[in-house]
Amino acid sequence: MQDRTITIVGAGSIGVAFAIVFARAGERVVVSDPDPARRARVDAEIAERLDDLSAHGLLEGDEAAIRARVRVADDLAGALASARHVQECAPENEALKRDLAREILALAPSDAVLASSSSAIGASRFAGQLPEGQRARCLVAHPGNPPYLVPVVEIVPAPFTDPAIADRTADLFARCGMTPVRVAREVEGFVFNRLQGALLREAYCLVRDGVIGVADIDALVRDGLGLRWSVIGPFETADLNTRGGIRAHAARMGPAYARMGAERGQNDPWSEDLVARVEAERRAALPIERWEDGVRARDVGLMRALAARRRGASS
Repeated sequence: MQDRTITIVGAGSIGVAFAIVFARAGERVVVSDPDPARRARVDAEIAERLDDLSAHGLLEGDEAAIRARVRVADDLAGALASARHVQECAPENEALKRDLAREILALAPSDAVLASSSSAIGASRFAGQLPEGQRARCLVAHPGNPPYLVPVVEIVPAPFTDPAIADRTADLFARCGMTPVRVAREVEGFVFNRLQGALLREAYCLVRDGVIGVADIDALVRDGLGLRWSVIGPFETADLNTRGGIRAHAARMGPAYARMGAERGQNDPWSEDLVARVEAERRAALPIERWEDGVRARDVGLMRALAARRRGASS
């Protein structure tokens, strides 16, 4: 498979960013876009972003060698001729993605994976009408933006996606330095945008209700939640914020969070079974007897994050 390529379909900001992700990892990349002006900008945009990465000490390897691994194709058929993985980065339009999926799978090798960078459109919607053998190779690989700086990528199969294809896709992204997370089933917005949307909905409501201003919301997230979440996630935060771990946190804070949700018309209580499930996963990751170690690791991580901010501010 060494002579096979990664093909990026769509040379917008996400497509160019993905070209960097794959080329930086040593993959041969072919970029396709129907717009000649977009195709003409690819190399310069990659060079600009690589220069920025290098200036901040975030680029390993030779910049010229990375750029040399990326080729821009004039036509889709040529771009797909030797593809083993196709990263579709077209605009968020279901009809467009449906037509593209049909065209891509007709032109690409019969074993090529088709992964869409869609933010909310599941593979069931753009590939559900394809023949069984083709749609089994389709799924969503939704990145953070830009993926060469935000390494998480959601691997979202449709019910018809071959599990081996999902495994193969996750393995590819992991080898390219990304953090693949597996989403068990399709839900609108997947998980990244549902979490992001939940915070944004509440932020809008608080501004609407005159509780706080926009700049102060941003400060709370930037210097509070966001700073902490750059080191650990929300479940680990809750687990380490309360002595006794996640179960103690749920007992102490669960009723208050339930009341907050009720204000917004939500009725999603943290049941005993749900808390037990979360607790089991947290204790598998960090036994309760090592809770103090987890707290210290969190604090050291925050110190490093703050030190990095200060270095950045002074440079």
